[in-house]
Amino acid sequence: MSIDLAGLSPQQLDELIAKAGEAKRNLHKQRINDVRKQILQIAKDQGYTIDELFGSGKRSGSKSASGAKFANPADQSQTWTGRGKRPGWFKAALASGASADSLLVG
Repeated sequence: MSIDLAGLSPQQLDELIAKAGEAKRNLHKQRINDVRKQILQIAKDQGYTIDELFGSGKRSGSKSASGAKFANPADQSQTWTGRGKRPGWFKAALASGASADSLLVG
């Protein structure tokens, strides 16, 4: 297919570009759908479902929040899980000679 681009106005070129982009996106979507159908058929032919092969795609449960592992001896309401950046009170306690084990909760 050959299109004489030299004879087109800037507006016509913009329209052509927009149509070509849409055609490309539609082709991509169609190819994805075709591959999905092929994969589903292969799984079905072998006696499986996609969920059996790859899981449902949903996470089971949610990421549980970690409980407090360390507490500030001067203010028990200030706690830290031991993950992420060390809080200022934790660093200050270590600098003053406390051990991490002495800051453990319970």
